[in-house]
Amino acid sequence: MGSDALDKGYEPSGIEEKWYKYWLDKGFFKAEDSSEKPGFSIVIPPPNVTGVLHMGHALNNVIQDIMCRYRRLLGYNVLWMPGTDHAGIATQNVVERDLAVKGQTRDMLGREAFIDQVWKWREKSGGAIINQLKRLGASCDWDRERFTMDEGLSDAVRKVFVRLYKEGLIYEGQYIINWCPRCRTALADLEVEYEEKDSYLYYIRYPFKGKKKGLTVATTRPETLFGDTAVAVNPNDERFADLTETEVLLPLTDRMIPIIRDDYVDTGFGTGALKVTPAHDPNDFHLGEKHNLEKLKVIADDGTMLEGAGPFKGLDRFECRKQALEKLSELGLLEKKEPLKHSVGNCYRCHTDVEPSISKQWFVKVAPLAQKASEAVRSGRTKIIPDTWSKTYFEWMDNIRDWCISRQIWWGHRIPVWKCPGCGEVIVEETDPESCPSCGSKEIVQETDVLDTWFSSALWPFSTMGWPKDTDLLKTFYPTNVLVTGFDILFFWVARMMMMGIHFMDEVPFDDVYIHALVRDEHGKKMSKSKGNVIDPLKVIDQYGADAFRFTLAAFAAQGRDVKMSESRVEGYRHFVNKLWNASRFALMHMDEESLGFEQDKLSLPEKWILSRSAATALAVKQGIETYRFNEAASAAYQFVWHEFCDWYIETAKPSLYEKEGRARKETSRGVLAKVLEDILVMLHPFMPFVTEEIYHILPSTTGSVMAASFPYDEESFELHRDQKVEQDMGFLFDLISGIRNIRSEMNIQPSTKIKVLAHADDEKEKIILAENKAIIVNLASLESFYFCDTDSIPSSSAASVTSATTCYVSLEGVIDFQKETKRLEKEKEKNTKELIGVQKRLNNESFLDKAPEEVIKKVKTLHRELEEKNEKLQASLDRIRKMQ
Repeated sequence: MGSDALDKGYEPSGIEEKWYKYWLDKGFFKAEDSSEKPGFSIVIPPPNVTGVLHMGHALNNVIQDIMCRYRRLLGYNVLWMPGTDHAGIATQNVVERDLAVKGQTRDMLGREAFIDQVWKWREKSGGAIINQLKRLGASCDWDRERFTMDEGLSDAVRKVFVRLYKEGLIYEGQYIINWCPRCRTALADLEVEYEEKDSYLYYIRYPFKGKKKGLTVATTRPETLFGDTAVAVNPNDERFADLTETEVLLPLTDRMIPIIRDDYVDTGFGTGALKVTPAHDPNDFHLGEKHNLEKLKVIADDGTMLEGAGPFKGLDRFECRKQALEKLSELGLLEKKEPLKHSVGNCYRCHTDVEPSISKQWFVKVAPLAQKASEAVRSGRTKIIPDTWSKTYFEWMDNIRDWCISRQIWWGHRIPVWKCPGCGEVIVEETDPESCPSCGSKEIVQETDVLDTWFSSALWPFSTMGWPKDTDLLKTFYPTNVLVTGFDILFFWVARMMMMGIHFMDEVPFDDVYIHALVRDEHGKKMSKSKGNVIDPLKVIDQYGADAFRFTLAAFAAQGRDVKMSESRVEGYRHFVNKLWNASRFALMHMDEESLGFEQDKLSLPEKWILSRSAATALAVKQGIETYRFNEAASAAYQFVWHEFCDWYIETAKPSLYEKEGRARKETSRGVLAKVLEDILVMLHPFMPFVTEEIYHILPSTTGSVMAASFPYDEESFELHRDQKVEQDMGFLFDLISGIRNIRSEMNIQPSTKIKVLAHADDEKEKIILAENKAIIVNLASLESFYFCDTDSIPSSSAASVTSATTCYVSLEGVIDFQKETKRLEKEKEKNTKELIGVQKRLNNESFLDKAPEEVIKKVKTLHRELEEKNEKLQASLDRIRKMQ
């Protein structure tokens, strides 16, 4: 066929676009609603409709794609369900910013017109990330793409809400929530980002009635004191053992508030006296519930102070803090302030400081649901991988709080609750009511809040498959086989899917939950725009190709270890793509349309060996993927292709391929070459889909797409194709050849210089292997001759290499100038020693060790170790040569 069937160099861009369109046109990604094939399903963690592809998305989706492509090669009916999340707050913010440019606000438009604007934005700009996932090679069933606001999912959301409400699991009540004064909505815990900030701990004295003395409390938020309804101390705190006072005066007010005792109070924080603000602190809220305290809200939803703040009413909360501290200082009630670095919650969208605030909201009573979801993991019905995350899951589920599901925005699933102003009736139904069922009034009013985005995505595994209808898709693919996700949404999404899936489907939503690590920069730092260390996946794909990028992610996706990503690593695996490409070009030079088969009894040792290693590698790839050890699967494939197939086998095959050993040997060699290359392409396809498809289509031994191929070797035949003795024999040969090559390198003998080697074998079996494969040794070690010898006929000027029970003697007489080589080695050692001393001085410098970044110190230590090892090798070579002189 000739190597010209493939271009000299692999250029990914045109090839990737060509094959992705081909796969779509041929319907290779499509799942069957029902099939006799075994089923395998994954639901994609729906990216926000506002999102763009980042490294976390890339790793997450590459892992899913590897599993889906692999299962198709095993003959499974695979469903990879794609879609996007409507991302209530994020999307509303995007559209509001667009309106602001035009001088408009959502209030100016009104609710219906604003929602129309959001839908228009979604049609025009939303979902860009889907096309970016396609660039990555994601093989989702795109014809089934879902959106959390589409009609079918909306029906599911409504049915779930109504059922939970009628089961008494949804209720409306006052509770402490995270509130964003800028977005004017409640936030889920996940929507709050915490940042370490420099602040102060303020010590404020709360006087006893008619006295200067009192209790001193420590707080970071003095503006909330107007909402204090008690001061708490620990009953076991000896500092308050003699305290007889029962009340203190709330500073800057004329209110007396009680002193309560509760062992919740941390005796090691501040003064041991805790101001209790039930309306503005989640822990204080629970104290307030326990002690029946008033919940006084003093900060409005827009972040300004309310009536309870007295003269500070109407001020922004932070301006109130400033002025209140000045007044406290004037009155002598501010005893001191201490610098403090503490964690402050910000809105994940607008970065405004979040205000814990009491509010009337809708909640899900999750404890009954969480108990079953927790038990499903404990019993093994669902496994969390790595298992270390199970403990975190249980801790959260066993201490779960009711879930606030209402959001004060317009974009989202509007809560299906109507209230009758006339009689107070609350109506919760799946269909919109026209009148009040109690009094008949048509003046009923629907709740203005929408549901938390996570409420609809909690139904994702079954709502996307047609529930509440009893579809064939549900019967075939629910529960799904695995969910791939990051640890950051283990609680907020995974746990909620578990609760909803078990409650509404009577079955867990997935068998396994694989938690992948974070993608960090090459120094292990978290990527962020502010640090300037963000790597754009699309730019990496443009530069190096999707295959190299995907393989890099897989190669470093070790369980429990973050992925350290750098463009240099992607470049390294681009070389691997090129290695495969060039090996395929070489193979195609020796293939034509004739039969490429071979007879087992005519195979040489290297041919038996490469077939055995191919089976071993296929098994390692299979086991790696199926146990979520993607790095091990990628490493096995890499080692086999680069080092065994390219570096060893192709070199052993060249004499027969060039007909130096006869026509019959050539036919066998080219048949084995075709078989192994085909197996390699299929094994590598889940990791590198584009380049493998391009080569597979050109091989004369294949037909159709690599996506329609079968994974090499079935479950039962892996070991049948393994030959441990052949692998040991070939391993012995390779070790022997490597030993001769090492002598060449150490003695600075050029590869073009032919050398003589004498071998003494104490083991008869080894001697037979050497005799039968003498031509391979001569060829791969670039020898002039290779003969057996007795111990009494060993040349005096020779270097020895021992492999097992065989010693090879490389004759150096006439090959090297001993005196010249001695001087060269001495000079090189002198130079290496000088550099080693300089590096040692740096490591002995305490100032360097204290001030230098950790990664710099690590590099210097590595260099020190390498220089020491080089010195040892140089000295060994010198000793060897001196013995020969």
